[in-house]
Amino acid sequence: MSTRSLLAATVATSFALAGPAMAQTVNLTTPAATQAADPADPAAPVGKQAGTFMVRLRAIGVIPLVSSSRTTIGGHLDVSASAAPEVDVSYFFTDHIAAELIAATTRHMVKAKGTVLGDVDIGTTWVLPPTVTLQYHFMPHERFSPYLGAGLNATWFYATNPSGPTVTSFSIAPAVGFALQAGFDYNISGHWFLNADIKQIFMRNTARVNGGAIRATAWLNPMVIGAGVGYRF
Repeated sequence: MSTRSLLAATVATSFALAGPAMAQTVNLTTPAATQAADPADPAAPVGKQAGTFMVRLRAIGVIPLVSSSRTTIGGHLDVSASAAPEVDVSYFFTDHIAAELIAATTRHMVKAKGTVLGDVDIGTTWVLPPTVTLQYHFMPHERFSPYLGAGLNATWFYATNPSGPTVTSFSIAPAVGFALQAGFDYNISGHWFLNADIKQIFMRNTARVNGGAIRATAWLNPMVIGAGVGYRF
């Protein structure tokens, strides 16, 4: 799947989930959504609250946005986009402030393009990118509650599979970088929420091919776009 197709599919999924939620949001200045007419109604929205956890399940698209790259044989690295399920957990320190940890793993194809040897298939690798962000949630007691976040990402590459026969081995060093985040939750019923989220991660990566005979560096800067559902405990 091309980067453009993956981006379009993930954005379409996000808007498909967000559309009904936005259509139902008629007045964000009304009293807190937690003040339901019937407190015993299990479908009454609960909003966000200090001391609680929220667990979300999302479908995500991971799209590397390579800003600069080079190899020792010329050309540049190219890393494919990928899609995968993702789980995240948030803890609310206050009604407005929460910390989020995401867990997901994705598989990517790695190539070196425009080298003195032409375009070279390097192989495939799995990526484990746990990310922690500190978030500020606007309007936590309303059905529609957007948020902004910032934090750190640490990325590990594992289960690398060289393409052969030209490439017999390759590895990519772990990387640590900053992450920015924006998204929203929509309290559809009781403790259930819809969610749409986008993160931009900044990271510099170093790859070694054939035991270091060829080296490459790149700012991969993946964008992570996701949509899904959440449950607030």
